[in-house]
Amino acid sequence: MSEPTPTGARAQLLALARDNRALPIPGRSPDPSARRSAVLVLFGVLDTVPAATPATPNVAADLDVLLTRRSPDLTHHPGQIAFPGGGIDDDDGGPEDAAVREAVEETGLDPAGVEVLGRLGDLGLPVSDNVVTPVLAWWATPSPLVPDGTETAEVFRVPVADLVDPGNRRTTAITRGSETWRGPAFEVADRVVWGFTAMVLDALLDALGWSEPWDRRREIPVPL
Repeated sequence: MSEPTPTGARAQLLALARDNRALPIPGRSPDPSARRSAVLVLFGVLDTVPAATPATPNVAADLDVLLTRRSPDLTHHPGQIAFPGGGIDDDDGGPEDAAVREAVEETGLDPAGVEVLGRLGDLGLPVSDNVVTPVLAWWATPSPLVPDGTETAEVFRVPVADLVDPGNRRTTAITRGSETWRGPAFEVADRVVWGFTAMVLDALLDALGWSEPWDRRREIPVPL
């Protein structure tokens, strides 16, 4: 496959969103009575476009994705890398509105520059008894970012090329009692992306055809 251009990458994201299918992530079927949330998976074009490298010939090397680091003071998932997002309020127009609203609150981005492409299928999360809807979006006009300092400690943009680079891919492992759970992870920008966020990114890159083969035997402990 030839290297996607920004326009081509946006078209791929739009086509995936129009399918409205759930990513193949381990979990359970969404529970209609569970708490509902939405996250914004926001792709944009890097401010400085790097030259393509032989290690990542098929990646959308000029794109990035917006991530946050949750406050260490939060009760749930403190300090973890995440997509911006949160609970869907009664006065939200749906998951898309909730994802953008939460992203604005957490990161300070200008919603006028965000083009919502559509939603993916709901994902049931057994750990938090929550149903999460990933919302795909295109950052048509990037704006300055300022973390709210309450829920979000840091906001940053990760190049897609770094996420796809096999050298940055890992498998996390966590053992509780006699059981061990393993999942995909990324070591990028001096941070470890793991858990739900890493599972979504891993499945999304696969669905888009942007992934490169990587060694799943490179195992690291969960950074708790």
